[in-house]
Amino acid sequence: QKLLVESGGGVVQAGGSLRLACTAPGNIYNNHVMAWFRQGPRDEREFVAGFVRDDRRTDYADAVKGRFTISRDDAKNTVYLQMNSLKVEDASVYYCAASTLGYWRSSSVDYWGKGTLVTVSS
Repeated sequence: QKLLVESGGGVVQAGGSLRLACTAPGNIYNNHVMAWFRQGPRDEREFVAGFVRDDRRTDYADAVKGRFTISRDDAKNTVYLQMNSLKVEDASVYYCAASTLGYWRSSSVDYWGKGTLVTVSS
């Protein structure tokens, strides 16, 4: 069983919005930096958005800057990804990720969620 649990995926029209959520056990949430990845065109997991270690600053992939926003609710041990102005190219399986280092390469991730499917129709 995956320790990180995503929700919020679904089918949306191009130009629409979705909000993803990821919950984690407290011991993971409080000792890791959180991020979102998605499955790339060749099945690699590519970075989408994440927090910076020991900081509340955020980092985004160029493809989603200005459209996606990562946020968190510490009382709920939950990280969110608000996705606006969705494009067909954004369709993918999105994964929540937790890292002690906060270096946003897939190899630096300690825990993964099972993924949630986002489908964008034209």
